[in-house]
Amino acid sequence: MTAKRRGAQLAMLGFAVLIVMGAYASVGLGLDGKIPSGTLTYGLGLGAVMLAAYLVLAKFAPWADPLLLPLVTLVNGLGLVMIYRLEQADMKGANATSQLMWTALGVVMFSATLIVLKDQRTLQRLTYTAGFVGVVLLVLPLLPFIGTEINGSRIWINVGFSIQPGEFAKLALVVFFAGYLVTKRDVLALAGRRLLFIDLPRARDLGPVLITWALSIAVLVGEKDLGTSLLLFGTFIAMLYIATQRTSWVLIGILLFVGGAILAGQIFSHVEARFDGWLHAESDELYNRELGGSYQLMQGLFSLGSGGILGTGLGQGHPNIIPFAFSDFIFDAVGEELGLTGLMAILMVYALIVQRGLRTALAARDPFSKLLAGGVSFILAWQVFIIVGGVTRLIPLTGLVTPFMSAGGSALLANWILIAVLVRMSDGARRPPPQAIQDEGLTQVMQR
Repeated sequence: MTAKRRGAQLAMLGFAVLIVMGAYASVGLGLDGKIPSGTLTYGLGLGAVMLAAYLVLAKFAPWADPLLLPLVTLVNGLGLVMIYRLEQADMKGANATSQLMWTALGVVMFSATLIVLKDQRTLQRLTYTAGFVGVVLLVLPLLPFIGTEINGSRIWINVGFSIQPGEFAKLALVVFFAGYLVTKRDVLALAGRRLLFIDLPRARDLGPVLITWALSIAVLVGEKDLGTSLLLFGTFIAMLYIATQRTSWVLIGILLFVGGAILAGQIFSHVEARFDGWLHAESDELYNRELGGSYQLMQGLFSLGSGGILGTGLGQGHPNIIPFAFSDFIFDAVGEELGLTGLMAILMVYALIVQRGLRTALAARDPFSKLLAGGVSFILAWQVFIIVGGVTRLIPLTGLVTPFMSAGGSALLANWILIAVLVRMSDGARRPPPQAIQDEGLTQVMQR
């Protein structure tokens, strides 16, 4: 059974690499009418990196979900192709070779996590340590000397090289949320007064939600980072709902965050600018504003519109007219050249990754693993929603980047670690009891 699963996984992994190589060749054909000379080199490079990840997974997590690695390889590879496309259009900051190196380092982190983390349940013993580490990582950009403000947001630190600690904070905090909610879920599930058709929680149990809400608002105001703020608070509320099955927590969370964001918009100018750019993007004044204007958002919407249903074709659009198309707005750049059809296919790949994660949560045998798998899956789904909602003007822009596709090292490394944790939980959930493994091995020997 395991051998068949491994063979299917390797075949799917090879197919994902072939799709990426085909997309890479299509970029060259669209730009110059010929296949790029580096197609084989990039393809072999990506294939070698993913083969290494496969071998580590087969050795240390043989019962893991076979779909996770091929799906992540596909979106990561398509991101590499789009960054190469933008690099050929002379967009400053787009560097496919650098992104391939970050991908290789991400796979190293993926492998190291699988090797070191032999059982995800050991993370439960680090609940409060993880919470402390997560808060410290969130606060680091606010410190003098090392904290750096880029493009209006203070979310970076410079320690000889730039890194975004908030990307790693989300991993530590989801471990803390899972460990905390496992021990407190019975208390938090108790009902207080009933309002209409909803059982409200007791007032004394609102403390954790209010603390998390205050932390998310502090991130929004202090670091001017709506994305991390929304991701942090949304993940906590989702995991709280998973733990207690109380709809009232979701409604309270929505009211708190929306109310806090509106209040912050009235008090702090940078928050108000974000909302103005969202609500009045067509305004000439906002469109031409140098900082906090809507030029970037509108250019992205123009690109999506010009892509239509089927897109212009790889290498045949003008994604370089979108500022930061290689990072924040790579979704719009892909939409122009692959069209709505291509975007729906990519979103389906993300949906499959999330579905496999939620399936792992359902199959997990202990409450902590269930909550952790659910939280990790929600982080990915929520992040994609926030990004797609921002660039399509459904919600205000947040500054988050598309997982595995956008250029940048911090997000890529953190997301590969996230997938490693999910793979480890999948292996634990799908692994049969020891006696069943022995019986299967004996059957295979007798068949030979």
